[in-house]
Amino acid sequence: MKRPRARAGAADPVRLSLYRHLFAAVAEEMGVALGRSAYSVNIKERRDYSCALFDARGDLLAQAAHIPVHLGSMPLSVRAALALGPLAPGDVVMVNDPYAGGTHLPDITLVQPVFLGRERSPSFFVANRAHHSDVGGMSPGSLPLATHIVQEGVRIPPVFLVRGGRFQRDVWRLVLANVRTPAEREADLEAQRGANALGERRLLELAARVGRSEVLAYAGHLLDYGERAVRAALARVRRGRYRFADYLDDDGTGSGPIRIQATISIPGTRGRGSAVVDFAGSAPQTSGPVNAVEAITLSCVLYVFRCLAGATAGDDVPSNAGALRPIAVRLPRHSIVNADPPAPVSSGNVETSQRIVDVLFGALARALPERIPAASAGTMNNLLLGSADGRFTYYETMGGGHGAAPGEDGASGLQSHMTNTLNTPCEALEHALPVRVRRYSLRKGSGGRGRWQGGEGLVREIEVREAAEVTVVSERRVFAPWGLAGGEPGARGRNAVVRANGRLESQPGKFQASLEPGDRVRVETPGGGGWGRPARRR
Repeated sequence: MKRPRARAGAADPVRLSLYRHLFAAVAEEMGVALGRSAYSVNIKERRDYSCALFDARGDLLAQAAHIPVHLGSMPLSVRAALALGPLAPGDVVMVNDPYAGGTHLPDITLVQPVFLGRERSPSFFVANRAHHSDVGGMSPGSLPLATHIVQEGVRIPPVFLVRGGRFQRDVWRLVLANVRTPAEREADLEAQRGANALGERRLLELAARVGRSEVLAYAGHLLDYGERAVRAALARVRRGRYRFADYLDDDGTGSGPIRIQATISIPGTRGRGSAVVDFAGSAPQTSGPVNAVEAITLSCVLYVFRCLAGATAGDDVPSNAGALRPIAVRLPRHSIVNADPPAPVSSGNVETSQRIVDVLFGALARALPERIPAASAGTMNNLLLGSADGRFTYYETMGGGHGAAPGEDGASGLQSHMTNTLNTPCEALEHALPVRVRRYSLRKGSGGRGRWQGGEGLVREIEVREAAEVTVVSERRVFAPWGLAGGEPGARGRNAVVRANGRLESQPGKFQASLEPGDRVRVETPGGGGWGRPARRR
């Protein structure tokens, strides 16, 4: 059968669906290659990485089902790479600077142009971002309770790692000289390079099969489709201004609570199908590391409105730059949601992003009370372990309870919202590190009561077999995940250190401590909020 030709200015719905999945499949295959070839437990087992495709302007085109906080923020890293100047075939740009499109310093992004023919400028970009378990800084794991970004690790502005196919060994050596585990970092960065090379190869194969013009045309059609889906969802939200505020417990240096506020404005007939999201009223940036940069907040907005569009359309709406076109985002300068250097930002990516999502969903719940779920755990429960001499480092996040929704109980013991990593299997953890997992279970009774119950959190208790430094960065230890429609809040999380002699030392949400052989760190994660009034007991 003769293949139908693409028509200029119009998208065939069947071919649009095919291209949507073709582009996503390229990103998914990049992720598989990265995960299989990486060395660290954090990337290989937890899959703390993300891969995506971008168009010639650096707009997000397609992504794998990886980590929302990575993917929504990565376009600013791609544009920072473009600012270096015209990129040529064989170039690879490396960046982790949060003030140049990054999230926090452990997330290193590699950006590579893709030339489909002999054109002077790239047709696409492939990029991936992976969380490295150490990039230097004042504590193992590089998520310290810092007061200045220089304390958080090596900060890499957009630099060429490969230029015209020639590897820049001076840049490579400079980065590896500033981390605790250089051999592990080197292996993981090589895996990232290989993933991008695979993505480039797949796009070239696609263009050779169907033609460059058709591939470029349907890239544009996909962005337009993402825009239409979000506009259709917003058109069903009644006109009004919906405000909500929530709080971070503290900034890790003694200051708190920290207010985050958002107002979502849905205009009337003239602006139907659009929205304005204004974060005025949020707290100023803090001295501690919970500050979120612009890329993080934009990523949260994209995630929330994509969820809204997906629920409205009854289909999985593509997450691309088109989905943000109908939304104007206003971010106050020098604020907790739009920090400026040299503010520390290591926890803004992992903790503040979760609270921003809670605030946005809380505002939408006032517009759509029968469709928005209660708050989920609202924290990534970050645990970092490392030896004082730098022989090993380890990082993981832990799931919690999901918020209940109308007609559905919340899931238990899972990651939520801005993170999408797996758990680290006990066997892999004990094999790779001098630790023993003493307990790993659901936290019974931690889900909020309601007509529909919130999901339950987790209990994770790890014993060290060698002296180590531990850092825990967590939230929802003071402010519980809220319920909706009369549902009760989920249980707040708890942290503790259990010494080898059995002495229990309760800890705040963010702490650092020295552990001796036989000591244990215990993290109890929050449950999700309940939805609807609980049935009366007899």
